Amino acid sequence: MFGLALAAPPGPMNAVIAEEAVLRGWSAGFRAGLGAATADFVFFLLAYAGLVAVVEQVALLRAGMVVVGGLLMFYFAYGAVMDVQATYIEAVPSSERGKGFRKAFALALTNPYQILFWLTVGVGLLQAGTVDALAPLSDALAGLLVVRTGSPALLVGLFAGIGVWITGFPAALVAARNRTDAVAPAVAYASAAVLVGFGCYFLYDGLQMAL
Repeated sequence: MFGLALAAPPGPMNAVIAEEAVLRGWSAGFRAGLGAATADFVFFLLAYAGLVAVVEQVALLRAGMVVVGGLLMFYFAYGAVMDVQATYIEAVPSSERGKGFRKAFALALTNPYQILFWLTVGVGLLQAGTVDALAPLSDALAGLLVVRTGSPALLVGLFAGIGVWITGFPAALVAARNRTDAVAPAVAYASAAVLVGFGCYFLYDGLQMAL
């Protein structure tokens, strides 16, 4: 439940997964989700080693990561719109099919939501006690998901829940696409709009931190 609660909310990662799934098939959507999950695992290792705190201590580094993330989202939004013009997986060169993993991985490493999670909740997962998992995202979510921490089972469950999402979400989108071809362009355009929206927010947030 913890992993699903973190993976399911709408955001730039799910926008990339959705675009890849409807335009290139389930495996492409899954690879995009795997890219985001791999970034989470990298953050987990950095949190375990105590290195993730460096991002919090160096304000300009964090601001730079957020600004880069915003620019990447604009770039990938443009790519999503261009991809709608192409035919589905049969017309996509094999060299293009691995891009979903790289896109999601790069975005996840510069996603302030994931950075904030691993600076706060992620570090707390490694210590015995309890942690309010959704409180850092919004005061309105405080108290909704309080987790007992310090257990290896919790970390296994976290990544297992993420695995369930990145497997099931692309499958549901592909099933909808197979029922009607109109779904694919709509989802791809919506994904591009989500990326542009988050890109604007990230750039604003990053510039505010830098100033």
